[in-house]
Amino acid sequence: MKKVFIIFSLLAMLAGGQLFSGGAGDASTAAFTPSRNVDWIVSSGPGGGSDIFARVITDIITRERFSDRTFLVSNRTDGGGEVSRAQVSTTTGSMANHTLLVFNSGDLMPMLDNTTRRSGDFKIIAVMALDKQFLYVTPSSKFQSFREIVDAMNRGERIIVGGSRGDDIATFNLMLQEAGWSDAQMPYITHNSSNDAITSILGGHVDVVVSKPAASDPYVEAGQLRPILVLSNERFSGGLARVPTLGEFPPFKNVEFPTWRGVAAPAAMSPAAQAYWSDIMAKVVRTEAWTRGYIERFMLIDAFLPFEEATAFVANFERDYMTSR
Repeated sequence: MKKVFIIFSLLAMLAGGQLFSGGAGDASTAAFTPSRNVDWIVSSGPGGGSDIFARVITDIITRERFSDRTFLVSNRTDGGGEVSRAQVSTTTGSMANHTLLVFNSGDLMPMLDNTTRRSGDFKIIAVMALDKQFLYVTPSSKFQSFREIVDAMNRGERIIVGGSRGDDIATFNLMLQEAGWSDAQMPYITHNSSNDAITSILGGHVDVVVSKPAASDPYVEAGQLRPILVLSNERFSGGLARVPTLGEFPPFKNVEFPTWRGVAAPAAMSPAAQAYWSDIMAKVVRTEAWTRGYIERFMLIDAFLPFEEATAFVANFERDYMTSR
């Protein structure tokens, strides 16, 4: 099983209070103003965490009038999202300054594994938040607690897990490694988005689903999903405080692989446009709609880095991941 890289660097910056909370500055953004509608590309399906992330940001930009341009959010999942990422990376001309891409650790890792494309083929706009994974079941699932899953695995039963790509798979693999379980006994079915994986468990096609609060929250509120484990070093607070961690089932220890959520753009985007869009994202994270309506509601970690720091962080993540493979 592939060794998995844990992203301690951004978590360490958070603990040290080193995250930058300002914008790029008026002087650096004055040379660019959008002159046409903006294409915002999401390389996963509707209703998943990346889709919600993009739509929350564009709604805030529009409502707060940070830009008077229209944002056209489109979901393009061909080739597991690789087709859309390739198209964005090679976009040129005026559209290069008017194209944005949701870009997460879950997008970067499969891109590194399966293509020759690298983060340097994009302009990094910002890193904005960290997200963590839960295991969910439905009221009709065969297993209703993680203890029941542990007991079933000890009996040699086979349990099928569904989830999205990238960091969901990485987190799942960490859990398997810590528990000493094989992927033959607990196979993982990869979907194009968290929402697709949730649809799979609702249809009875998998036994358990790996997902994050943003994509799962509507189903939890409707009583269709129930979280049974958080893959984190500590329990969450609020309505998720009752959900145990892996370390609460000895002899297992806690594992986590937080997703970083960010924004990228074509490599041909001008430096002035890159600074402009980074400044827009800095304005977004200072709003109550972001803090309370997104970060607090979906239990994310606020982790903003503007384009210079974000570019360095993503490059370091890429280097460490490539080394760990």
